[in-house]
Amino acid sequence: MYRTLKGGKQMRIRKKPLGDKNLVGARIESIRRNRGMKQKELLAQLQVRGVDINASALSKLEGQLRTVTDIELLAFAEILDVDVFWLLTGKSQQI
Repeated sequence: MYRTLKGGKQMRIRKKPLGDKNLVGARIESIRRNRGMKQKELLAQLQVRGVDINASALSKLEGQLRTVTDIELLAFAEILDVDVFWLLTGKSQQI
């Protein structure tokens, strides 16, 4: 099954239920998809930042079947231009 995004791009819909190994995976997948970014593009940007994970590991992370490291968490926040606190909680940090 596919979901059509703005501009006619299509992305596959997740088949398996989410796991419980991290809090951030579903939010990473959601914002990546909303921005029309493919996993391959995200992986390339991670590589540039020295974060070496493969497509399988990213898929498991997004599916909450794999834990995320602090280094990966920071890289995701930078690449997706979101706050680490938002990735962890889904809320804006109030100062």
